[in-house]
Amino acid sequence: MLYPLTEKKSAAAVAAASALLLAILAGCATPAPRQSVALLEPANGATVETTFKVRFGVSGMAVAPAGEIVADSGHNHLLINQAPVAKGQSVPFDEQHKHFGAGQTEAMVTLPPGRYQLTSQFANGAHQSYGAPMSSTIQITVR
Repeated sequence: MLYPLTEKKSAAAVAAASALLLAILAGCATPAPRQSVALLEPANGATVETTFKVRFGVSGMAVAPAGEIVADSGHNHLLINQAPVAKGQSVPFDEQHKHFGAGQTEAMVTLPPGRYQLTSQFANGAHQSYGAPMSSTIQITVR
């Protein structure tokens, strides 16, 4: 059986619907930040001199020096002709994996002439990679 809405029931229904709408909107107002990295400089496809500036970009995470593991933070690594490091694996310490453990967001890099794949890899304070989602790869030519 259907019952007619009374003023009291109507006001209660409007209040409940308003509260639900506000709760939904409040959840949408503060989306979780997207975590990503980018090589801001040089540009993908650029031709550069043997010594050139590399500039890292990080969103949704804090850049901090190596040492202590703090949630949602880490530091940059530059991988030269290497694939991203698997999540949880340590970034190797060699010529193809440059560490910026002091929290640097830019650096001067020197490479001999040739074509290169450069990958920015973000890792935690213990140099453990955040994996492919926190990496970005470009191609450059060094003249």
